[in-house]
Amino acid sequence: MDDKKLSFEEAYKQLTELVKKMEAGELSLEESVSAYEQGIKLKAYCEQLLKEAELKIETLQVPSVNQ
Repeated sequence: MDDKKLSFEEAYKQLTELVKKMEAGELSLEESVSAYEQGIKLKAYCEQLLKEAELKIETLQVPSVNQ
């Protein structure tokens, strides 16, 4: 996973697919552990992108001091 090149939507889709596979019991134990590790990384990446977007929105909403 090269998460730095993924959009939020792509990363979230990958995370959702991993969760579905794990919940369906489609993976071996080793595959489940690997999927869990990748899922943790994807979750953190999505959270970071959301935090960055939130900061941008807050910056746009702050009234200018000179007005």
